[in-house]
Amino acid sequence: MKLVIAALRSTLYTLLLIIITPFYALLILASFPLNHLNRYRITSGWAHIMLFLTQIICGVRYRVLGVENIPKTPSIVLSKHQSAWETLAFQQIFPPQVWVIKKELLRIPFFGWGLAMTNPIAINRSLGKTALKQIVRQGKDRLKKGLWIVIFPEGSRIDPGKRGKYGIGGAWLATNTGVSVVPVAHNAGTLWGKNSFIKLPGTITVSIGAPIDPTGMDTNELNARVEEWIELEVARICDKDITEVK
Repeated sequence: MKLVIAALRSTLYTLLLIIITPFYALLILASFPLNHLNRYRITSGWAHIMLFLTQIICGVRYRVLGVENIPKTPSIVLSKHQSAWETLAFQQIFPPQVWVIKKELLRIPFFGWGLAMTNPIAINRSLGKTALKQIVRQGKDRLKKGLWIVIFPEGSRIDPGKRGKYGIGGAWLATNTGVSVVPVAHNAGTLWGKNSFIKLPGTITVSIGAPIDPTGMDTNELNARVEEWIELEVARICDKDITEVK
């Protein structure tokens, strides 16, 4: 019965998503003449609306541990990626930001168009060192503009309990700019699974670690340290007592 109710709620959420997104995309496109910060505010409004709907319709709420660890200056967020949920929530949790994304995401109708207006760092991961140089070059530009950079080092969504290979792009950017890394763990996939239509009600836990200063560290060392913290923290918060499915 609980799954049936969750399915009905998820259906309503999806219908509203389909209705709202095209109209909001037009608003986002109309914001093109504005500066990057005002464009971001308008674009992220869509994420705030969708996040609000997941709360009131699907019953998916969240809590944040370690808010005091969020630096006052632009930083690099390296996070676990389990769900589409965090792509919405991070826009509410962290200051104005850009993402390092796969270039092909920009081709998705409406969503990709809106994403392009946030001035992301869109890369072709198959280019190897060329992609890393692009991340550093554009990353420096975004940080100079006062924007945070969000990177999912595993590259794609990973099911809870599993671990993907941590790419070095985020650590590479940090060691080449001297900007601190903020590691983030969460258990969103336990309620909003990878490619799952049904969103289960409950509370997602997001845990923000202490910033890591890359000074004196090489890329692999920094990447390993971030991975260790994230994976240990994910294991800790993916506990039935922490995420309560109602």
